[in-house]
Amino acid sequence: MRVQRLLVPVLLLTQTLLFSCTRDSYFLNNKAHEKQVKDRIQSLLEIPSTKQSNTDSLTINDQWIGTTNFSIRRPNFVVIHHTAQESLDQTITTFTLTRTQVSSHYVIGRDGTIVQMLNDYLRSWHAGRGKWGNDTDLNSSSIGIELDNNGSEYFSEQQIESLLLLLGRLKEKYNIPTANFIGHSDLAPGRKVDPNVYFPWKRLADAGFGFWYDEELMSPGFEQSKHPLPENFNAMDALRIIGYDISDPEAAILSFKLHFIKRDVDKDLSYLDQLILYNLYKKYL
Repeated sequence: MRVQRLLVPVLLLTQTLLFSCTRDSYFLNNKAHEKQVKDRIQSLLEIPSTKQSNTDSLTINDQWIGTTNFSIRRPNFVVIHHTAQESLDQTITTFTLTRTQVSSHYVIGRDGTIVQMLNDYLRSWHAGRGKWGNDTDLNSSSIGIELDNNGSEYFSEQQIESLLLLLGRLKEKYNIPTANFIGHSDLAPGRKVDPNVYFPWKRLADAGFGFWYDEELMSPGFEQSKHPLPENFNAMDALRIIGYDISDPEAAILSFKLHFIKRDVDKDLSYLDQLILYNLYKKYL
């Protein structure tokens, strides 16, 4: 009994120390985040210097007159990723290490836990080099969402349910167009393949996040021969109009097939693939 009485406080002390270490780890990270945000805010509050005399050649402003007609820039795209890591904690660690130079606004765990890591209005480093339509800086115009997934597995039901909930709130808050919910592989053909081929893009489209082709194209009774493509249909033009960078045609086709076809992604567009592309292309016009 005496031994047991001694073990109880020892165990309690050990648990307290473990909890304290975990809490302090995130506490220090959050303090560093807060300081960096305050530094950025301070730069916005600075009054630009004006010329002190006609001989002042160091300042370009003759006057500073503040206008009240402005607002915070709002995100216009959502880019979905998989983490290519093994756990939510591993991804959070990656995104809190300065040397990695990568981040995301949200990370969603396999159990549906949503962790926000950056204010929606701030620029995350998640998209990298890429292009969608005429936008060549998706980091500046998008919200990044990372799904805890090693890149070769299905996404859990809890994870997708949480994602749909989050997408609904973001779409309503920022009035994000239906067409502007895309994957990392869409904007970076040949460089990225996430979210992987198991990602349920149709389910997202059914909920209003992105487009999908008409299901009749895949029905057993559908006869391709009775649905000829227009003679002037150009697959590359259609991919470009949807948003893909077609400077590397093979990479653009691969990214399109990863998103919409889900099979034979390393092959050219079949006739059915082109019918699907044509069907989608009309939705993006």
